[in-house]
Amino acid sequence: MDSLSLSSGLALFIALLNDMFFAMIPAVGFALVFNVPVKALKYCAIGGAIGHGSRFLLLHFGVPLEWATLCAATTVGMIGVHWSHRFLAHPKVFTVAALIPMVPGVFAFKAMIAVVEINHLGYSPELWAMMIDNLIKTLFTVAALAIGLAMPGLLFYRRKSIV
Repeated sequence: MDSLSLSSGLALFIALLNDMFFAMIPAVGFALVFNVPVKALKYCAIGGAIGHGSRFLLLHFGVPLEWATLCAATTVGMIGVHWSHRFLAHPKVFTVAALIPMVPGVFAFKAMIAVVEINHLGYSPELWAMMIDNLIKTLFTVAALAIGLAMPGLLFYRRKSIV
């Protein structure tokens, strides 16, 4: 193994740890806002780190943001179901706050700035394209979060068989 691939692998690992650490902070913050029990806060932090870290890795390897978010949200949802069975709590206790760090705030902000600039400066194709692009990316990412959060319920808590 050459030193270039070793150093790039180490850089990726450090970037992943950095991403996971900083995803834990808003996960715990929103868990506190949602009155999650104190014993469940560490699981919200771990879920936020796992979700954001898995999305980070998928994005690094070229998966589009929306699909990476869907996979990460589904992973967090599955882990939340496991923890809910283990600790006898509702899965949303562990999953909702863990998904908050993946909300596409930057894209929503850029879409709104484009709307304000269109209102202030008038229509231009560039502003309109920027607004539409960021708005669609925001909507599909939020939909991926919602579907990923609902996926365990669709798979595990069905009353009828799939077929």
